[in-house]
Amino acid sequence: MRFEMQSSLFEYARASQSNDYHLVPASEKQLSYARTIAQRSNTVLPDGVQEDRRRLSEWIDAHKKRAVASRLDRYPSSKQVAFAESIARRKRRQVPRECFRDRGLMSRWIDSNR
Repeated sequence: MRFEMQSSLFEYARASQSNDYHLVPASEKQLSYARTIAQRSNTVLPDGVQEDRRRLSEWIDAHKKRAVASRLDRYPSSKQVAFAESIARRKRRQVPRECFRDRGLMSRWIDSNR
């Protein structure tokens, strides 16, 4: 009897660790992001994709590169700017002005001045 109880507990633990990602409905945040991508790229979310988290995630991955980029998407994030400024203070240097206009330049400046 003890062996049966241990094996049933083991089976329960295995079942609870299964990947039920496809059974979980899409989150509101995920839906909002998908709607933003659809609006930027002038496309429509397909029927049925909004209820299935996995299908919605696949749709987002396929369409996020095609979305028209905003002018503000090129600018570095506030966290990136704050980190660069803390590095500059520590090293007693200035962050070049052009880094504040381009995310990639800011990233390279941070990497080279860590």
